[in-house]
Amino acid sequence: MIIDCHGHYTTAPKALETWRNQQIAGIKDPAVMPKAADLRISDDEIRESIETNQLAKMRERGSDLTIFSPRASFMAHHIGDVAVSSTWAAICNELVHRVATLFPDHFIGCAMLPQSPGVDPATCIPELEKCVKEYGFVAINLNPDPSGGHWTSPPLTDRHWYPIYEKMVEYDIPAMIHVSTSCNACFHTTGAHYINADTTAVMQLIQGDLFKDFPTLRFVIPHGGGAAPYHWGRYRGLAQELKKPLLADHLLGNVFFDTCVYHQPGIDLLTRVIPIDNILFASEMIGAVRGIDPETGHHFDDTKRYIEAARIDPEARHKIYEGNARRVYPRLDAALKARGL
Repeated sequence: MIIDCHGHYTTAPKALETWRNQQIAGIKDPAVMPKAADLRISDDEIRESIETNQLAKMRERGSDLTIFSPRASFMAHHIGDVAVSSTWAAICNELVHRVATLFPDHFIGCAMLPQSPGVDPATCIPELEKCVKEYGFVAINLNPDPSGGHWTSPPLTDRHWYPIYEKMVEYDIPAMIHVSTSCNACFHTTGAHYINADTTAVMQLIQGDLFKDFPTLRFVIPHGGGAAPYHWGRYRGLAQELKKPLLADHLLGNVFFDTCVYHQPGIDLLTRVIPIDNILFASEMIGAVRGIDPETGHHFDDTKRYIEAARIDPEARHKIYEGNARRVYPRLDAALKARGL
């Protein structure tokens, strides 16, 4: 089985964006604030949005199951207050749940949290619990920078985040560390802000001792870990200067990297530098990079091609495609076993 641990509902029906724009308008003019019930999207609309997009590409490229979450750039936690974020997250998560219900063999949910700048993360717990207990979601996306590129939140190792971590441990779910839209003109959303956040998360975790408090906590760092694999020697050296254990002991029991790296040399580097046990297959297809690479004639985000061409043995390939995901996402493994897979 080929499990893609990083998919977003980027092709949701247009009505979702229209409703969101109305919600944003309602922040300034409460008279036009829409109700959640005003959003009407039929099952047929959802089927069409998936069958002609993500599912078609999964079949074409040979992947079987996607861990699916709301569109990352649409999270936009910096917009409005916690009430706005809570309503928006609930709507987006319900849509993902509907996708997973309509296509149970191909999609399983990962929750967006209703984060808001300066607000206690404990306010996210009710939505997290609903998504796990009622929707059967197997993970969450955690935004380390709800301010949208201004980094006003404490580091991920700060006790500020502990309410989320306690629930993650209780439910045995991992978090993908994933920012949203940048509202800082200095940082392009997908080309700079996303990669900055991945790299920043790795360094924050090196600086702290979070996993002493939460030894079973698990994070997935997307987009190949940002700059971390390319600068792994730097991070090993910095950990040494900070009097931290070797990164294999300090970090790699709890931190994993996905394969959303869109060229062969990048994947080759990732598989040489990062232990195979810490790499999970992902594509984030129909995401940030949707075009065709003129050097290969294939889509940049067709990451399975890179894994197939990497100089790794069949056992390593199996771990990247399936084994590691089932270990990092125990609720996914349980769901698959319940189906006899």
